[in-house]
Amino acid sequence: MRRGLVPEMGGFRVWGRLSGGWRRGPGVCARLRHASFGTRARRQPQPRDADPAGAPGWPRPGGLGREELLHALRAALLRREGPLVTLNKPAGLPVSGKPGELTLQSVLPELSQSLGTGELHLVRAPGKEPSGLVVLSSCPQTASHLQKFFIHCRRAQRPTATYCAVTDGIPSHSEGKIRVALALAHTNGISQGVPVKCPSRKDITEGVRRTLSHFRVMAAGSGCALVQLQPLTAFPDQLQVHMVLQLCPVLGDHTYAARVGTVLGQRFLLPAENAKPRRQVLGDALLRRLRLPPSQAAQLPLHLHLHRLLLPGTSSAGAPAELLAPLPPYFSRTLQCLGLPEP
Repeated sequence: MRRGLVPEMGGFRVWGRLSGGWRRGPGVCARLRHASFGTRARRQPQPRDADPAGAPGWPRPGGLGREELLHALRAALLRREGPLVTLNKPAGLPVSGKPGELTLQSVLPELSQSLGTGELHLVRAPGKEPSGLVVLSSCPQTASHLQKFFIHCRRAQRPTATYCAVTDGIPSHSEGKIRVALALAHTNGISQGVPVKCPSRKDITEGVRRTLSHFRVMAAGSGCALVQLQPLTAFPDQLQVHMVLQLCPVLGDHTYAARVGTVLGQRFLLPAENAKPRRQVLGDALLRRLRLPPSQAAQLPLHLHLHRLLLPGTSSAGAPAELLAPLPPYFSRTLQCLGLPEP
């Protein structure tokens, strides 16, 4: 693998050879001293014939009623320790939304009552389409301290969140950093992240954000890759946009994958304004490998999962606590079909 700076491509830069580590963080709340999160995620059986459109026995979130969603969230409970509650959010469930919309936050009062906790506050969660770890707290002080901790780590460029992704395509570098300025563009009622080349100071004051992610290819095969992603900034759909800029869209990305075109087997990046969102198109060989007809491929959920999250230690000298969320069954099924190992 190359090391050092790679020439700019499409307005973003990739550095080879990721370095860095984790530093111990300060304690956040006296109640956390009694929390003892394990370092192993609770594994669940993964059937070979899992429904590719979602976990077996779990309807897609968009079709759930309020009571069904509460039942699903109770089933998604991972741990309860002290004031903290962790869930494994399914892909497609929005965390927040407009008044009256069914979201994770809209059912927190009922979930709190159902679990017998105090009022639960959202601490950390992936966006709507990704799956994975959700951290809630019944202690407002703990929630506030944890959110400040995440902000501090982000400013210090210390990763706390680790995502797993399956990509359609294999990145040209096995690990590195992706830096790009992004802005939100609103078209036909849809907000999308778009790259901004050489942003000016005025651009930055008007909403353009400089974004940064670490990536590492864990395994590759059948034209796909299992990639570990660690965002160091917070921007909507940041990881999906970053992987598209690598010409390797996340499997199941029906928003940004259209920006990657192919001519004579060579991939290229289409301008965002010329690539309207549409269902991701997969090659015949990949569909056969995944054992999916095109009709099911069009409903494939996003293969982007918040797998691991680090919390501060319970003392200034304590090691960080590690939270893990097992992969969804469809994600494990995809890895199995591609011959890729689970992380």
